[in-house]
Amino acid sequence: MRGHGFLLANHVPGNSLVHRTPLWAKFLLVAACGAASFLMVDWRVSAAVFAAMCGLFLLSGAGLRRLLRALWLMAPVLLLIGLFQWWQLGAPTAARIVLNVLVCVVAASVLTATTPVQELLDGVAGLARPFRRFGADPERFALTIAIMLRSIPFIAGTFADVRDAARARGLERNPRALVLPVFISTVAYARQTGDALAARGLGEADANEASEAGER
Repeated sequence: MRGHGFLLANHVPGNSLVHRTPLWAKFLLVAACGAASFLMVDWRVSAAVFAAMCGLFLLSGAGLRRLLRALWLMAPVLLLIGLFQWWQLGAPTAARIVLNVLVCVVAASVLTATTPVQELLDGVAGLARPFRRFGADPERFALTIAIMLRSIPFIAGTFADVRDAARARGLERNPRALVLPVFISTVAYARQTGDALAARGLGEADANEASEAGER
C-alpha cells in the first residue's frame, strides 16, 4: 500500500516555542478548543480562533503544506456539513459549525506535529493513571491509542487504493467492488495486529481473567 496522508499532522522534529511547551499545556489547548467549539456562537469569533490556531501551527515550523494537507482531507466532509447546515439554518450558522470543527482539527494537529508519538502515548498513560483505582490499565489505554493512530491511516489508504483499482476497471460505482476488498484487508490487518500482540504476551492477562471468571 502506498503512503497516504492522515487527518492529523505527523510529528515534525524541531525546537520551536510550541515544541518546548509542556505536554500538559498542549493537552489543555486541545481540550479548551473542544470545549470552545460548543460555546462560540458567532462565526467571526470562530474564524478568529481558527486563524490563531493556524498561526500557532505555522509557528511550530510544521509548514503551510502540512496544514493545507490536514485541512484538505477534511474538505469533502466539511463541504457536505456546511451545505446541509446552510440549507437548514443559514450561512452564518453553517460557517460557525465548519470553522469550529476546523479549530479542533488544527489544535489537535498542533499537538501531534510538535510531540513525538512515544511522548504523546506516555502522556496519555499518565492522564489515565489516576483511574487505575477503578480498574483501568493506563498502559493498555496508551497501547489502544497507538493502535488507533496506526490503523486509521492504513484503512484510509486501503480504501483509496481499492477505489483507484475499481476506477481503473470501470467499477467505481459498484459498492461491492469498493466495500468487500476494504473489509477483507481490514480484517486481515486486525488479525495480524492481534497475532503480533499475542506474540508479545499482550492480552494474555485479559484472557486468563475471563477464563477464571467463567470458571467461577
